[in-house]
Amino acid sequence: MMLTILLLIPFLGALLISVLPSEGSSERVRTLSVITLVAQCVLSFALLLPFSAVEPGMQMLETLPWLPQVGLEFSLALDGLSLPLVLMNGVLCLVATVASRSISNRPRLYFALLLVISGAVNGAFLAQNLLLFFLFYELELIPLWLLIAIWGGANRAYASTKFLIVTAVSGVLILGAFLGIALVTGTVDFGIRPILNAQMGMTSQLVLMGALLIGFGIKIPLFPFHTWLPDAHTEASTPVSVLLAGVLLKLGTYGLLRFCLGLFPEAWSVAAPWLAGWAAVSVLYGSLAAIAQTDMKRMVAYSSVGHMGYVLLAAAAATPLGLMGALFQMVSHGLISAVLFLAVGVVYERTGTRDLNVLRGLLNPQRGLPLTGTLMIIGVMASAGIPGMAGFISEFLVFKGSFELFPVATLLSMVGSGLTAVYFLLLVNRAFFGRLAVAPGANPNPSILTQVSLGQQIPALTMSLLILILGVAPNLLVGLSQTATTQLSELATLLQPGGLT
Repeated sequence: MMLTILLLIPFLGALLISVLPSEGSSERVRTLSVITLVAQCVLSFALLLPFSAVEPGMQMLETLPWLPQVGLEFSLALDGLSLPLVLMNGVLCLVATVASRSISNRPRLYFALLLVISGAVNGAFLAQNLLLFFLFYELELIPLWLLIAIWGGANRAYASTKFLIVTAVSGVLILGAFLGIALVTGTVDFGIRPILNAQMGMTSQLVLMGALLIGFGIKIPLFPFHTWLPDAHTEASTPVSVLLAGVLLKLGTYGLLRFCLGLFPEAWSVAAPWLAGWAAVSVLYGSLAAIAQTDMKRMVAYSSVGHMGYVLLAAAAATPLGLMGALFQMVSHGLISAVLFLAVGVVYERTGTRDLNVLRGLLNPQRGLPLTGTLMIIGVMASAGIPGMAGFISEFLVFKGSFELFPVATLLSMVGSGLTAVYFLLLVNRAFFGRLAVAPGANPNPSILTQVSLGQQIPALTMSLLILILGVAPNLLVGLSQTATTQLSELATLLQPGGLT
């Protein structure tokens, strides 16, 4: 029952917040939300106790009949692929809630939506039924749309509507593929299991897998389905950007591994060279687009497009090392993007601008934002793959696991990794070094910025510490997930065309 309780905690918390008296203070609502998410986070880490890292297959299975006539059942379980993402979701949702200090407009709705998103994401990572996964996948759509539309920036209506329409297309494609599986196989069993040529021809597999690829490619997002992401990030508040980049994009990359590769291993092997090329294009485009940005937040947003391309590259190779790198990249990117967006949020809050053309010298120890600048530099170094940090481990695993099969795509992606250092060094050099200066009129007294208390920086400091811990002790994650990623790689290898005897 642990997994069911884990799902119920945020939903019950959201219900409790919704029935609070309307005159309740925002701080009271925020405190209740933090308590709820602390309980969720503790229970998430408690899953490590019964979980066996060496046991293959799904563990802690909980099944309850729901609508057997249409193949929908409430079925939850986890393995080494989903458990790290559940842990990351617990941590980052708590970080986003703690960072939501300035919410005074409709706080009950705001924090209830955050809790619903947290529960929906956990449900998607734990679901063992295709229709159940789709329900949780879609459940986070409307709450995130409202979070951007109500508490976003000046162009929030445009950004939120674009997000809603584009990601709704993602859901339609995914549902269509799931229903297509039932139609072609002639069954209403929506359990997650590989589909072989004996059940479905290669053409049908490629078509259905293609629908899933585009659907999850929109969510990740990969080029050219990425256009909604920079707008959404630019207009979203800082905590919502942390959730969006750190957690919600991982629904797409998780879908690549669990459903595209896991359901269609034969078709995946056929399409793998094309997928590796797509990954390299997405990496290079995201990096080059980031270099062209002058808005700090848009630069970080475009960096996500590039860094999520590494996951597709590793998944295309489907080697044990590559798939481990894909999972490590998901976790490390979640932590690193949280640090970067939190630091950008502080800069915008204190200066009133994110424009790299007008910000200078924010690392000034007396009158600037030295701690924020230090945290930004840590995030930049980790994102650029500096040894000793989580970003280096993930990129090394991805490139090492992919190079033998796709050397050209891997080398191009390595160029994209080098470009990461270029655009983030531009960001740090322009905004944090030099003589302190802020845009005229952006801050009442730009020569003396309001200092940020240490307590306000605790979320970013915690994420930075986790980045360093995973960088020097990667086996904390590798040991947890190695069995699951190796099993998925063996499935893809054994079920390649001609690989069955």
